[in-house]
Amino acid sequence: MCELLALNANTPTDMGFSFRGLSHRGGASGEHADGWGLASFTPDGHGLTLLREESPAAFSALADQLADRSPKALVSIAHIRKATRGVVSLENCHPFTRSWNHQSWVFAHNGDLAGELPLGERYRPHGSTDSEAAFCWILEQLDRAAADPDDTSTLFGLLHNCAAELAQQGTFNALISNGRWLFATATTRLHWITRRAPFSTATLADPPLQVDFSVLTSSTDVVTILSTEPLTTDEQWHPFASGESMLLINGGIALRSQQEQQRESIQARPLGDDARRRLMQQP
Repeated sequence: MCELLALNANTPTDMGFSFRGLSHRGGASGEHADGWGLASFTPDGHGLTLLREESPAAFSALADQLADRSPKALVSIAHIRKATRGVVSLENCHPFTRSWNHQSWVFAHNGDLAGELPLGERYRPHGSTDSEAAFCWILEQLDRAAADPDDTSTLFGLLHNCAAELAQQGTFNALISNGRWLFATATTRLHWITRRAPFSTATLADPPLQVDFSVLTSSTDVVTILSTEPLTTDEQWHPFASGESMLLINGGIALRSQQEQQRESIQARPLGDDARRRLMQQP
């Protein structure tokens, strides 16, 4: 399957060090050689830079440049792909982006979902992956719930419950952001680490590159990194519990929830009233 990477911080921060570790797994030390992508929101949360290639990240000149000079952002999401559904093509590379309620939303997924998802008319995949279909389905559910784009707590509940619905179809490890916050959820593999003062050194697992964060940061910086697998060998990473979701703002965990009960599988039809009411429940 694929691998995920994300950054959330309280000050504009580049993800170059972590992206260097991820991209090396994209065809060199790992088998995820079917494309890559990096999305970074401008610090004001309104602009978005999205770069993708269908070639292996480990051997990409562009990916190498981004590892040296990635954009500084409060939220960045990256992905390396191992194709399991859909051909190797640019349109099937993550992250995916759509506009929802005049906001740019970004989505990346690791896992496989069985069957077909019930899609509406407004949000349709451009490619052929189950991941992009899941993203479109989520946005459709937010529309059906008439979600307020500025109500962060309710959005977290909706996204958490959508993730639980999708997890009934298979493996759903995913990252979603609108530039203001970062939502993360996992059924199998996802890890996180928060770096804050006093900062120290960190060493990538591959390639064995070390950086001293104390000379690159200030005493008030808070940065959380999420990755499918830990990227460094000398730091304490924390695994997500199965069914756990988090919403991060300004580098910290603002909301956190774990799935406590099984939910019905998605049927190949639009959700009924009962399912829509369930999606509106807070976790």
